[in-house]
Amino acid sequence: MEYSIRDISLAESGKKKIEWVKRFMPILSELEEEFSRTKPFEGVKISLSVHLEAKTAYLSKVFAAGGAIMSVTGSNPLSTQDDVAAGLVADGIKVFAWYDATPEEYEKHIEMTLEHGPNIIIDDGGDLVTCLHAKMQHLIPDVWGGCEETTTGIIRLRAMEKDSALKIPMMAVNDAMCKHMFDNQYGTGQSVWDGINRTTNLIAAGKTVVVAGYGWCGKGVAKRAQGLGAKVIVTEVDPVKAIEAVMDGYTVMTMNEAASIGDVFVTVTGCNKVIRKEHFEKMKDGAILCNAGHFNVEISIPDLENLSVEKKEYRKNIMGYTMKDGRTLYLLGEGRLVNLACGDGHPAEIMDMSFAVQALSALYIKENREKLSPRVFDIPEDIDRKIAFRKLESMGIKIDSLSQEQKRYLSSWQV
Repeated sequence: MEYSIRDISLAESGKKKIEWVKRFMPILSELEEEFSRTKPFEGVKISLSVHLEAKTAYLSKVFAAGGAIMSVTGSNPLSTQDDVAAGLVADGIKVFAWYDATPEEYEKHIEMTLEHGPNIIIDDGGDLVTCLHAKMQHLIPDVWGGCEETTTGIIRLRAMEKDSALKIPMMAVNDAMCKHMFDNQYGTGQSVWDGINRTTNLIAAGKTVVVAGYGWCGKGVAKRAQGLGAKVIVTEVDPVKAIEAVMDGYTVMTMNEAASIGDVFVTVTGCNKVIRKEHFEKMKDGAILCNAGHFNVEISIPDLENLSVEKKEYRKNIMGYTMKDGRTLYLLGEGRLVNLACGDGHPAEIMDMSFAVQALSALYIKENREKLSPRVFDIPEDIDRKIAFRKLESMGIKIDSLSQEQKRYLSSWQV
């Protein structure tokens, strides 16, 4: 099958979205032009599972311009945009995804994306890799390696590596400096609040926002909340990150303490049951709950269901759970990634850097496939530096360079 999407008639709208983000992704545009000339992926089969919106679509087109045979799906049932999926199909790319897929449909789309027998996998959260290892192991001999986009996916991969279960080389794209420092911090910070504000139409100023997790994503969410005028509480399990949050000016406490104080709760941990029964029981009437971690397990939805006596949709992507005492807690986007379930994801300029890491890491796999073993690899430093220089050039910014004398000085132990 060439595609499985909701409505091919939406293609024109999708193409316009892709064309718009391309205008603000100069690094990918350069790579598209370069790949069109050199065809480094000629005949290479690539299976891609990333949140299927316009920026992801453009990355898929860049690979295709380089000669790749693409098979694409989404990485979350609520982040696929049906018009973008149709736009890709109209441009000759295989797509298997639609918005609001059931768990069964979503799993089927993952399998269909793998069925063409990929040489390279581009993953976001680890669903392609997990399916490959659990259900489609016969395809593994033809897979040269893959690239993982997210913190959650890297956690899964390292667990597989530790258990000697990982059978293919994987590049830790999320750990590249040009990914997590910018995508996770600035991208997540802005897009989470875009999603919350668009969905609720409420003000952040004056409210108390509880951010669970102070990694790069949590830092971005907290900083933007503070910039919008909110009072910010951070909860953490890592003592070093907790001290960092204190020194960044935030109040740090346990979720047990924060539960009765917060107006808005945002989870960004990668862990499950971060907000659960004992916390829901303490929350204010009207508290808003949302998640920015990859899977919808950080806020315990089963606990919400069990505690509530009534469940009601108040607006699109806002579900109210009324407790026995009359309090109502509001969950955004079914507890899925609020920036994608309730918005358009990260800004194009940020994803330009992240997806450039993906593209160059995939090229690295292709060129070094004979040397790579089944484990998780860090992104080579020269890829990060190349992308950073290109980004600065696109912004019209020049920086200094070391002279040969300075290089000798920095590499010598003698004064």
